[in-house]
Amino acid sequence: MLTVLSPAKSLDYDSPRATRKHTQPRLLEQSAGLIDVMRGKSPADIASLMHISDDLAHLNATRYLEYSDEHTPRNSRQAILAFNGDVYQGLNAASFDTRDLTEAQKTVRILSGLYGLLRPLDLIQPHRLEMGTRLATERGASLYDWWGTRVTDLLADDLAASPGAPVLVNLASAEYAKVLRLDDLDATVVTPRFEDRDPKGNPRVVSFFAKRARGTMAAWLVRHRVRSAAKVSEFSADGYVLDEARSTRTTPVFVR
Repeated sequence: MLTVLSPAKSLDYDSPRATRKHTQPRLLEQSAGLIDVMRGKSPADIASLMHISDDLAHLNATRYLEYSDEHTPRNSRQAILAFNGDVYQGLNAASFDTRDLTEAQKTVRILSGLYGLLRPLDLIQPHRLEMGTRLATERGASLYDWWGTRVTDLLADDLAASPGAPVLVNLASAEYAKVLRLDDLDATVVTPRFEDRDPKGNPRVVSFFAKRARGTMAAWLVRHRVRSAAKVSEFSADGYVLDEARSTRTTPVFVR
């Protein structure tokens, strides 16, 4: 059983590290190819391509130039500790103990526009390259074309080696999950949905809260060593409870 997450735009390379243990990303040759493409872009090109400010464009142009094929603790940080957006605030990996980190390394995967598929302790360098970016390369017009089946193939290998039943808990955004060819995976795919009630009591997805809930569920799955699709529906944290009437085995709906 594996859980898959999106990355985050916000990064943290300053706070104390919860562990010194680290591993190497497994698709670095592909990452280097993307860096070569991005190094050919001016800050103005990057701003237009990514729809970001000039300041952010200059920052990321500098990051591409400073990127090193060699990933070390000096120039990189473990992915699960480097990402710092809403999902990762819900995940709160800094609070994991050694056994939790070991479990996360076995059962959590992070999709990435630059790195393809990451394990939690894989070292990453500061960057911004979202999966939905329409970046033209020799392989096509987008990052989905660049990665092709590579991310799915690696995830399939990890699923085959993961503990428990062949289940993928999809906690990634639609933008990132699109890189996966889910029908090609020999696994049950569970995609939880998180809703909050509006002032009239009607449940709806609120992006900010849903992102944090995805991280909270990922942490819950790690800490409880969940190994089956049925157990996912037992999630109860931060006020969320299962809406049995609207849930299915593969789309459990949690409301608060």
